Amino acid sequence: MAKKKNPSDAYCEWCGRPADPSQYRFLVPSSDQQSCICTDCIETLSGYIREELPEKQRQDDKREFIASMKDNVPTPHQIKEHLDQYVIGQDDAKKYLSVAVYNHYKRLMQPRLKDDDVDIEKSNIIIVGPTGTGKTLLAKTIARQLNVPFTIVDATVLTQAGYVGEDIESLLTRLLQAADYDVEKAQRGIVFIDEIDKIARKGDNPSITRDVSGEGVQQGLLKLLEGSIVNVPPQGGRKHPEQKMIPVDTKDILFICGGAFEGIESKIAQRMNSHVVGYATDSTRERPRDKQDYLRYVAPQDLRSYGLIPEIIGRLPILTHLNPLSRDALLRVLTEPKNAITRQYEKLFQMDGVKLTFAPEVLEFVVDKAIEYKLGARGLRSIVEAIMVDAMFDIPSMNVKEFEVTLPYAKEKFEAAHFEAASVGS
Repeated sequence: MAKKKNPSDAYCEWCGRPADPSQYRFLVPSSDQQSCICTDCIETLSGYIREELPEKQRQDDKREFIASMKDNVPTPHQIKEHLDQYVIGQDDAKKYLSVAVYNHYKRLMQPRLKDDDVDIEKSNIIIVGPTGTGKTLLAKTIARQLNVPFTIVDATVLTQAGYVGEDIESLLTRLLQAADYDVEKAQRGIVFIDEIDKIARKGDNPSITRDVSGEGVQQGLLKLLEGSIVNVPPQGGRKHPEQKMIPVDTKDILFICGGAFEGIESKIAQRMNSHVVGYATDSTRERPRDKQDYLRYVAPQDLRSYGLIPEIIGRLPILTHLNPLSRDALLRVLTEPKNAITRQYEKLFQMDGVKLTFAPEVLEFVVDKAIEYKLGARGLRSIVEAIMVDAMFDIPSMNVKEFEVTLPYAKEKFEAAHFEAASVGS
């Protein structure tokens, strides 16, 4: 049997110090009473464990993520095929997005080796296109396919720190909320910054007031887009000194920016119509046929002319555009995608036991009105809703098994909804 150590001779086996009640340092004996450890060393070890275990857990989570992604990351062709099921047309933009997202997740799976001097940079994307052409839908569809945290942030509400509005870090708060506050999961997510054109610099002329929601926001976005550790308030809102912050590393977060850039066609036209000094002209260069064709030739220098600062353009290396939807494309939007507008209404009526059908000429009527009011694909839903609201109000209370929307019915309900007056007034 081991001999017990005399308490007066006991000391800490870690630091060698004896107990000292005046310093609140006491000794905790081992189970065999042959060794002791002091409370100061216990606190030191506890802090070490608290620091090391989360880091080890993060590394284990990352290894698990890489192992799961190796077999699950779709190829660019597979990403585009998935986008084709939900978004009509826009083949160029789909190709750019598919390649950018694929390369982004290959970057996440890149092993961090000390002797590897090739560091793959982020593939942040900026999309230029008129309203209602599918910018938000493209980003949503990609995030759904990859099953990663995704959030949409409106750039118009962001301001510099200290001014009325939302701090720039609030967009990461929303990503954390989408990831159920799992920081490691959020750091592999996608953030879609909408209305990026609304934070363009207001002009080159000096002003007595600061551009706190324009160039100031662009400057604040630089560190997020490039990749840095940002302290994020967990509940959003303004930061204050006593608030607990969550550190988020943005180096692996994919940022997709979208904006209509209303009037950028004039910047593109001005650049393309320039010619050398003298009598030589650019007659051999291909000319856009109309205003809408100019978007095909959008370039980073056009974004700079519009008001984006060069630093933020450099952090959005992939630039693509969305074409205005043609009449045929709008017709396909109504019927072909998996979540097509007509399918949504058919589903709603089916839940009441009613079979809903739309006459082909009704669809053409809806498309013609969307083109007339220049509403794009987003306006199709508004027009169909104006036509269907009375039917959705009455039919659940009626014993009806089938309902067909005819052209006379659509015209009558559309006119009764005063949609034209509302559109003119807006």
